[in-house]
Amino acid sequence: MKTIYFAGGCFWGTEHFLKQIQGVVNTQTGYANGNIEHPTYQQVCSNTTGFAETVLTEYDEQLADLPFLIRLFFKMIDPTILNRQGGDHGTQYRTGIYYTDPADKDLILKTVQELASQYDAPILVEVLPLKNFYPAEDYHQDYLEHNPNGYCHVSPELFKMAREARKQ
Repeated sequence: MKTIYFAGGCFWGTEHFLKQIQGVVNTQTGYANGNIEHPTYQQVCSNTTGFAETVLTEYDEQLADLPFLIRLFFKMIDPTILNRQGGDHGTQYRTGIYYTDPADKDLILKTVQELASQYDAPILVEVLPLKNFYPAEDYHQDYLEHNPNGYCHVSPELFKMAREARKQ
């Protein structure tokens, strides 16, 4: 199993999207790359902690390798917008890919560069090593499974696309 961290706006939709992908075996919502220990949701919302709403993603690279996951992630987000996805705005809603294995850095950068050619505007997705990650409160975990009518910035059609996607 491998692990990568995706920040794609509100973590409710990002987590639900990632869980649909064959090969993703575990997810956890949380807060990444901030400047305090054990933040609360209220602290993160203050835009003073530096955290991004992020989803820890464990995956089986035989079924879903990292470039495949990044390509699907780019379908879910608008990678050209800073600190906003859907109706959510603020630094906690920035987009990012955070890695713990230094060997993943070049592969992430190469994949993002390839995808950048499909956009007219610059790509604003952070690619950084994971500095820290704190799990979000329990009520944020699997939120859309427990609240199917809850707010989500991800189009329902994209959940279906993620379920049907297969690594080439």
